[in-house]
Amino acid sequence: MTRATMTMLAGLCLMQAGCGVEGADGPCEVLGAYPSPAGLVGSTAIEKNDPSITGWAKGYVEPVVYGPGVDEEWMTPDKALGPAEGGSTHILALGAGGEIVLTFDPPIGDGAGPDLAVFENGVNDTFLELAFVEVSSDGVTFVRFHGVYLGNEPVEAFGAMDTTLVGDLAGKYRQGQGTPFDLDALRHRIEVLEGALDLENVAYVKVVDIVGDGSVSDCRGHPVYDPFPTSGSAGFDLDAVAVLNAGGTDE
Repeated sequence: MTRATMTMLAGLCLMQAGCGVEGADGPCEVLGAYPSPAGLVGSTAIEKNDPSITGWAKGYVEPVVYGPGVDEEWMTPDKALGPAEGGSTHILALGAGGEIVLTFDPPIGDGAGPDLAVFENGVNDTFLELAFVEVSSDGVTFVRFHGVYLGNEPVEAFGAMDTTLVGDLAGKYRQGQGTPFDLDALRHRIEVLEGALDLENVAYVKVVDIVGDGSVSDCRGHPVYDPFPTSGSAGFDLDAVAVLNAGGTDE
């Protein structure tokens, strides 16, 4: 199926409350709208002091891959470890298209509700920088959450975005408010069915900045836009990744 065909089908899909579109790596669920900004009815944001948080990233895999547009002062992976600060400067900036793999001990597991939350440093509810999230049990096989973006127009460098257009992409909430991810959404992916990803032992989380010029697509082949171009601390600004459900198997 071509990208144009997937985009057309996704557009027809949005006329319904929700439906599935066949993406590059399997069915991709598309809703007509996604949860509201933090603090509003319907929001799924996880506050940095939420009592359901059981842990945080403990380490990272070297080397960190930095994209263009990030100054050396923001190349600070240690600041992505431990609890979220909820501020603007205690972050790791990935640059355009950059990525980091964080490690968790004990691992994350698939429990009731969301299992992890990713915190960015957006200063308000509309300046949002987005990223894909992938998980792995062995640090080799990574499976990406099926992110969806419903917007159609480019976003200028300091332009506003609408949280309700963003599904399963990190960065949809302001600083101090994490974007939740539920491992159960991956249960029917081929890597899980074949045993390459154990949802009870997710020891690695990869965060991949989305270059916001529309050159990157969501799970149905539709362009993703976020503020572009940016510089200095360009790309996704990672504060922390929280564990909501601990995994691990009994010995």
